[in-house]
Amino acid sequence: MDTPTSKKLDIIIPAFRGHSQSFLLVLDGISEENALKRIEGRTNHIIWMAGNFLDMRYALGNVLGLNEEFEYKDFFFQGKALDESFTYPSLQQLKDEFHKISPLVYQKLLAATDEELEKAFPMGMNIDFFPENILNFVGMCIGREDYLCGQIGLMRRILGYEGMKYDFDKNLNY
Repeated sequence: MDTPTSKKLDIIIPAFRGHSQSFLLVLDGISEENALKRIEGRTNHIIWMAGNFLDMRYALGNVLGLNEEFEYKDFFFQGKALDESFTYPSLQQLKDEFHKISPLVYQKLLAATDEELEKAFPMGMNIDFFPENILNFVGMCIGREDYLCGQIGLMRRILGYEGMKYDFDKNLNY
């Protein structure tokens, strides 16, 4: 396993890599048609969930100093509500974006220093026990990715797919 510069990220590095695996595995086999289905008009569709996952990766990269911009940001930025009048990108386009941004963010996580992680990063939460800094933003992004993979996993089952397999790709190094 890669060793991060900051020991504060020892738990984040395996989580990030695990989420990379989960993201691809939970989307495995889902058709483009089913990726746009909603349940009783009340749920987000898988495309929106996958796009929001990527918006998190891009946000994390930007906070860590990357200047990459998510091509489909206008659909997903900061959890923007699903809009059925939009023509969303395909699942394949989102997977391509995933492979573009994920290795870059991973390298930034590995290189982040304690000083960088402790820098203030206002999120407007105003919660006593939650310092608004880059480290806690990283943690929030990881938590959101977990949540979204779980949501997509539930949608898999509702749409009649088998549950996600855990056949991790040992060659995926981000």
